[in-house]
Amino acid sequence: MIGSAMTEPTFATLVSRWYERNARDLPWREPGIGAWAILVSEVMLQQTPVVRVLPAWEAWLARWPVPLALAEDTPAEAIRMWGRLGYPRRAVRLRDCAVAIVERHGGEVPDRLDQLLALPGVGTYTARAVAAFAFGQRHPVVDTNVRRVVCRAIAGEPDAGPATRPADLVATEELLPAEPAAAALASAAFMELGAVVCTARAPRCAVCPVEAVCAWRASGQEAPAGPTRRPQRYAGTDRQVRGLLLAVLREATGPVPHQRLDQVWHDDVQRARALAGLVTDGLVEPVGEESFRLIGDGPPVPLPHA
Repeated sequence: MIGSAMTEPTFATLVSRWYERNARDLPWREPGIGAWAILVSEVMLQQTPVVRVLPAWEAWLARWPVPLALAEDTPAEAIRMWGRLGYPRRAVRLRDCAVAIVERHGGEVPDRLDQLLALPGVGTYTARAVAAFAFGQRHPVVDTNVRRVVCRAIAGEPDAGPATRPADLVATEELLPAEPAAAALASAAFMELGAVVCTARAPRCAVCPVEAVCAWRASGQEAPAGPTRRPQRYAGTDRQVRGLLLAVLREATGPVPHQRLDQVWHDDVQRARALAGLVTDGLVEPVGEESFRLIGDGPPVPLPHA
């Protein structure tokens, strides 16, 4: 804790006031933007910078402004629209999520946490983020940025480690105001503070709204010199080969012969492994014995409840 003179709601209030003056102008934060738009943004923002998400999010919602529109389209089209945003399984999961929203909830994103958690591809973080940011509920929304803020300011440690633990949810929830709307605002504020001020390697402590009460600053410890997790290599990996194969399949208007896919990478063994992985992950499917296409590529099949 940070001392009796600094109560937890006051910590949240300080960060929330800073957020109201300094938050980045992002379209999914606009009043009345809607739960579907927020859900799409949260899925896209996973492991992907804001600058890359912005155009993809706008294009996605222009094409599929409501869950029903995406649910009525094919998984292949979701993969195509995802483009090079990375981790394309998210596109298929988001389309599966849209189908479930239509079939279970009449096409409206549910507002109950248990119902959000039951949607395909929606995990602990995403469900709580949608409940808080779309519906103004009181839930601890904990990503890497929030864990770092809480770890430094409250626990006095320089780094929160690579993975979210149950204790992180508890520690963050203890900081939230009791009133749901104020708690939702604080959740967004904690996240923004970690993203733009309390950064991993170059924290801007001089402009931090809680510098005076930060346990880490009081301890005099330095920020870690190296990354918590070693950056993943991309060049020459199966991920690169998968991306090259998907690029060919996304641009195709029909099944792609095996011989065409053979041209994208020189290593036969690695190429075959990458292609098999795409099939296993539900992104690509074989057509006959010698061709492949994006999963479900073809005329959309009407939903029974649409």
